Amino acid sequence: MYDSTLHEPYLTPSETTAGGWRPATDETPLARAILIAVAMVGLAILVLAPLAVVFAEAFAKGAGAALASLTQPEAASAIKLTLLVAAISVPVNAVFGIAAAWVITKFDFRGKAFLITLIDLPFSVSPVVAGLALVLLFGTNSLLGGWLVASGFPIIFALPGIVLASVFVTFPFVARELIPVMIEQGRTEEEAALTLGASGWRVFLTVTLPNIRWALLYGVLLCNARAMGEFGAVAVVSGKIRGQTATMPITIEMLYNEYLSVAAFSLAGVLAMLALLTLVLKTALEWRHADQLAATRRH
Repeated sequence: MYDSTLHEPYLTPSETTAGGWRPATDETPLARAILIAVAMVGLAILVLAPLAVVFAEAFAKGAGAALASLTQPEAASAIKLTLLVAAISVPVNAVFGIAAAWVITKFDFRGKAFLITLIDLPFSVSPVVAGLALVLLFGTNSLLGGWLVASGFPIIFALPGIVLASVFVTFPFVARELIPVMIEQGRTEEEAALTLGASGWRVFLTVTLPNIRWALLYGVLLCNARAMGEFGAVAVVSGKIRGQTATMPITIEMLYNEYLSVAAFSLAGVLAMLALLTLVLKTALEWRHADQLAATRRH
């Protein structure tokens, strides 16, 4: 006996409605509205409310008092040092991140999985532990640290130590953005360019870099935001010297502990504005280059 159902094409659940298509979820409009409301309330409580409190406290005594606190030498030094550390550590991490992603995605070798694990190490290790490790390695009581101090190049309680701590904590951001993109793109284009006689640097500049530029940009923006806001590792290696090695997060903590609320929250507002500026820049680039982002599957 002929069974016509055996010869009918298989229909997925999304194709079984009268119109041949339905949404991926079956929630009612009321359920969707409730879920959206819950998400918005959570966002307001966890993100927007703390930011609002920061700016409210900063301007509690007026805009003049907030601006006056930011012009103090201690605050000005913290802002300058934070921007300097970010300006050094972000390019360093961009270079090392590109190199690490290139090695992992373009070559097959023993120990690749171990290398990937090392890249992820800063995600799992506490920043305080990382700072203590740097102190043990480069402190004055260590052999290497003592020699550097005697030579006039101190690492701990100085700018180099802060940069090293920031580089360690923010290292995975660039590499972790690049690795999936470079794996998806494969090696075909680079191999074709090499076959046509292009040099290694020319292949990188004309083939690889254009393909990874959006992932690289995302990684750099995330790395920059993290470097400016790092507290744990920097607090250990900096020594919290006012006007010298105190970055913005450290200065905010010291001012708050001294009950200088306006000064603390004003500086916190500046740090928050820098982070928001990074987010706005990322969003603006997404809007302006939406077509290219869609083409490279970087929605």
